[in-house]
Amino acid sequence: MTILVSGATGTIGRHLIDELVQRGATVRALVRDPAKANFPAGVSVVQGDLMEPDTLRGAFAGVSAFFLLNAVAADEFTQALIALNVAREMGVKRVVYLSVIHSDRFVNVPHFAGKFGVERMIGQMGFAATILRPAYFMNNELTIKDALHAYGVYPMPIGGKGLPWSIRAISAKSPRSS
Repeated sequence: MTILVSGATGTIGRHLIDELVQRGATVRALVRDPAKANFPAGVSVVQGDLMEPDTLRGAFAGVSAFFLLNAVAADEFTQALIALNVAREMGVKRVVYLSVIHSDRFVNVPHFAGKFGVERMIGQMGFAATILRPAYFMNNELTIKDALHAYGVYPMPIGGKGLPWSIRAISAKSPRSS
C-alpha cells in the first residue's frame, strides 16, 4: 500500500511521514518545491499542486491511501475538491482528512464551513475515510510568542470556556494521545 501525504513539508505532514516510515509504510510526499523535501530514505517525493489536476494524476498513480492536509487559504475548499476528484479518478480507496473541531457546528466561520464541506464530499464520494478533528496544536503558540511575552496578551478568541489542546499532531507512543 502506498500512502500519499499532502502538506508533507509542514509540521504535521513531516511528523506523519516520519511515523509512517517508522511503521514500515510505503510513503509518497506531495510537495510544491522538491528543494524543501528532506525526508527519510525510502520516501518518494513527487512535485504537485492541489490546484493543478494534471500534477496530481502522476502523484496519485499507484496510491491506495491519501492523507489530505491543505493550508488555510481562500481556495482551500477548491484545493480539497480537486484533490479528492483526482484521487477518486486514480483509484484511491482510503482518505484521511485533517479537518477541525466542530466543523459541523461553526459553519458561519469560513475555514470551518470549508472543512465541513470537504468532510461531506468525502462521504459522498464513497471513500473509506477517517476524519481527524483536532482542536488546537500547542506548537501554534510559537507563532504568537511575541504577543505573549511583549504584551502579556493571549490573542485567541476562545471565550470563557476551556479548549483541549493537542501536544503533537502525531505521537510515537500512542495514536490516541493526540
